[in-house]
Amino acid sequence: MSASTQPKIAQDDEIEISLYAARKKIYPRAVTGLFAKWRWFFVWLTQAIFYGLPWLTWGQRQAVLFDLEARRFYIFGLVLYPQDFIYLTGILVVSALSLFLFTAIAGRLWCGYACPQTVYTEIYLWLEKLFEGDRSARMRLDQSPWNLNKIARKTGKQLAWIAVGLWTGFTFAGYFTPIRELGQAVLTWELGPWQTFWIFFYGFATYGNAGYMREQVCKYMCPYARFQSAMFDKDTMIVTYDAQRGEPRGPRKKSAEPQALGLGHCIDCTLCVQVCPTGIDIRNGLQYECIGCGACADVCDEVMEKMGYPKGLVKYSTQNGMEHGWSRAQMIRRVFRPRVLIYSSILLAIVAALGVSLWLRVPLKVDVIRDRGALARVVEMGRIENVYRIQLMNASEEPRELRIEVQGLPGIELASEPVVHLLPTEVRSVAVRVQVPPGQPSGTHPIEFHFRSTDGKIEVRERTTFLVPR
Repeated sequence: MSASTQPKIAQDDEIEISLYAARKKIYPRAVTGLFAKWRWFFVWLTQAIFYGLPWLTWGQRQAVLFDLEARRFYIFGLVLYPQDFIYLTGILVVSALSLFLFTAIAGRLWCGYACPQTVYTEIYLWLEKLFEGDRSARMRLDQSPWNLNKIARKTGKQLAWIAVGLWTGFTFAGYFTPIRELGQAVLTWELGPWQTFWIFFYGFATYGNAGYMREQVCKYMCPYARFQSAMFDKDTMIVTYDAQRGEPRGPRKKSAEPQALGLGHCIDCTLCVQVCPTGIDIRNGLQYECIGCGACADVCDEVMEKMGYPKGLVKYSTQNGMEHGWSRAQMIRRVFRPRVLIYSSILLAIVAALGVSLWLRVPLKVDVIRDRGALARVVEMGRIENVYRIQLMNASEEPRELRIEVQGLPGIELASEPVVHLLPTEVRSVAVRVQVPPGQPSGTHPIEFHFRSTDGKIEVRERTTFLVPR
């Protein structure tokens, strides 16, 4: 078309350009096979831990409880306080490095098997299949007009989805409020505002993400899909399609010889696309939307078995392995490459440091503050007295009997009760009077408090100063 014959657009005409493509609903086909069994194994494992952990007891309390109101975190026999924030930081660093290490070795297997989004999507898809049938039945149901059958199936599915979402929200709140008390509050309609908010908020998030957003979360909301390329290399295990063996693709009869037809082993059945939870075609190569679930490998193996071809047209492999035709042993040897060794070394060092720190952690927190209301005063017999406010925190679930001693100046002694009794996990403030004989030089002098448990298991030293007036 010449320039003179092209249609002209008026200067005042407005053209609307959409920056977002309309979402096309994905109907994943159910699949069986080795990797499907592994996915369901992790579904059961992760949900048994998540739903069951709050109901476990440790002594007279919930085994795992993050009591924000009391500012105590209970993890089985370990009691952590806000002052132990360094351990939370260490756990987050270990989790991040573990993710980097695992991704460098095995790609997005976390996404495909154990990520909460994947796990709950599997559960919600199973419920959808239970009420609406398999892929073709769901597509027909959505395209059919509304009738009693469609209303009943859709309503049943929605009620099941809501029930799972609310139970998930209730369990989540049970990690922060004792779950048995929370259950009693639900039954008696005595939920507090924050418990109500988090139960419904987390329940709604589960319902919306797993029921409707599904692959949209993985493709657009999760940042992991975007920065995974920084952790991948050509020796990272990914789901791959063997193009040399599969191309050119095309349909044929089972009895036909692909070589005679000039075809590869791929029969272009598109089942690998139909089972994909994110709706991609693995035959187009590595894509950031791929979560590494292996569903396409399972269904392709079924097709290859029916056609009488070798399995593994779609499989877990590496780019180098596919390009050079490496065996599994050769690919495994490439696991121990510099990137993996660096990640492993840093991770082991941090885990060791964190473990040693927890092992050596003293379950007693002490903070000594001089009383600002009475810096120094002269008492009977000309002795000089300072008053200190001592904050004691018993970071264990055992009662403690502490003996307080002080040293640092000639003749220094406690003028108050030297023994303090602490209840389990008790936080207590104690006023302590310290005296020295007259004749001390004026100014501030360093002194040291010693806190010893009577059973000899704990000893803590805290330095402060003693003020002698002029």
